[in-house]
Amino acid sequence: MQLTARQIELVQATIPTLQQHGVELTRYFYNRMLSNSPELKEIFNLGNQRNDAQPQALANAILAYAQNITTLHNLSNAITQIAHRHVSLNIQPEQYPIVGTNLLHSISEVLNVPMDSELIAAWRAAYQQLADILIQAETNLYQQQDSTKGGWKGWKKFKIVDKREESSEITSFYLQPVDNSPLPEYQPGQYISVRVLVPQLGIRQPRQYSLSDSNHVDYFRISVKKEAADQQHDAGYVSTTLHEHYHIGDEIEVTNPTGTFLLHNPDKNTVLISAGVGITPMIAILNTLAAKNNPYQQISFIHACRNSNVLAMHQHIITLQQTMPNLRSYLACENPDTQLVPDKIGRLELSELDSTLLPADADYYICGPKQFMHSQYQALLNLSIPQNQIFMELFGTGTFCQLAA
Repeated sequence: MQLTARQIELVQATIPTLQQHGVELTRYFYNRMLSNSPELKEIFNLGNQRNDAQPQALANAILAYAQNITTLHNLSNAITQIAHRHVSLNIQPEQYPIVGTNLLHSISEVLNVPMDSELIAAWRAAYQQLADILIQAETNLYQQQDSTKGGWKGWKKFKIVDKREESSEITSFYLQPVDNSPLPEYQPGQYISVRVLVPQLGIRQPRQYSLSDSNHVDYFRISVKKEAADQQHDAGYVSTTLHEHYHIGDEIEVTNPTGTFLLHNPDKNTVLISAGVGITPMIAILNTLAAKNNPYQQISFIHACRNSNVLAMHQHIITLQQTMPNLRSYLACENPDTQLVPDKIGRLELSELDSTLLPADADYYICGPKQFMHSQYQALLNLSIPQNQIFMELFGTGTFCQLAA
């Protein structure tokens, strides 16, 4: 659908209002939609509703769309990421009108604009334009999954065949299809969605977790951080449920692997930079490279943690180094115990690292909390690493381009 010049003008005229009241609008929208269509609560992350992360992300997305309404190519990467996330949640075309209707009514009710006004008509056309783009992108991804050996569409039952504690916060879950069907090959760095019944809510909730191992023909592995309650946040619904209520033999629902955070060149020098549970896709990438064991490839594994208790998979890195002379590691730990000897006590500062850990010709992968991501990205730019050699994965609802679903 092509917008008219007048419709574009009207959408752009709302930019100042979106900048000032965007979160108020999206918060109202989610409350309205989930009240009118409670079945969607099993699709949307209610934890991110609770902490306002999802309303903030959607407000950023709507604003970015309005700002780029005449240059949508600027949003192509972000739209691709959204399509992958939607496919991982099994979003279907028939759900777009539900979202659109509630969004238009929210704009009308929050901004006190009649539903039959020119402005609502313009936003109706704009929403349909974006919906058409996403539906086509998602259709293509679903077709790819259907045509991939071992692939499937939608939710599939898996059983937990093993459960291993990696740290005081992180536990790995080993998942096999209930029907024992073969699994599709995935790219290291990709994720799956899992859906479990949350006793506290009485409904199922989905979450996306990176696959934390290289390809195996008979199981997936995810390594889940238990999001405990603190002064700023409530306990995570799904992570707490998985840790406390799901055990070996229990069943969960899983979607086909997807995602855009990928190992781009398995033969190129590679630097993996992570913090906390951001280690999970890095282990998948590292294990994939370890299987190739290219002696001419330099690999740097750089990790940061708060303390020894939360440090996951450290022994695995040490073990790999015994058979991979081309693998170098660096650990920054803020509060290590007496048994852990990190390379640095304190926070990670890339400017302090030996240059051999940060080769100029390497691809760089970063994953971790938002502030960590920004800091390491800027540090690499300051070290003259080209932007096109830096790839990032941010957990949660946002992306660097601030367009997320």
